[in-house]
Amino acid sequence: MPRGSPGAGRVLAVDWGGRRFGLALSDPTRLIAQPLTTLTRRANHRAPVAAVAALVARHGVTLVVIGLPLDLEGGEGEAAREARAFGEALARRAGVAVAYRDERLTTARALRSAREAGVKDRDSRARIDQMAAVGILQGWLDAQPAAGPGAAP
Repeated sequence: MPRGSPGAGRVLAVDWGGRRFGLALSDPTRLIAQPLTTLTRRANHRAPVAAVAALVARHGVTLVVIGLPLDLEGGEGEAAREARAFGEALARRAGVAVAYRDERLTTARALRSAREAGVKDRDSRARIDQMAAVGILQGWLDAQPAAGPGAAP
């Protein structure tokens, strides 16, 4: 569905990480992304599919956008394969559509913004992951066709 269309539902974005998963949520009209939370995974444990599925249900999410950690040349390595496996598991468990978006440099941008705001890296890792998810989601939202009268086809 185009953004802004009635009943489009919220979109949840996941900033994929080995230890932390930053999450961001759109408004119901799919115009604005906002930070939601950060989930942590213990070493050698599975990604938090159940926790994300619970958030999908709680917030009425109809689509999940997962940041795809590509290498600098745009190729998919082990981290991208894990992100795709996570997306497939989430789609099965939550019954929600999943899309992927290149997440290269989103964490670096979020870190730079935090530093410019005077936030210390050590104290803000969870918040930086959320802001990276906001960057992924807002980029996805902005790339969607506009809806409504006078919108370009």
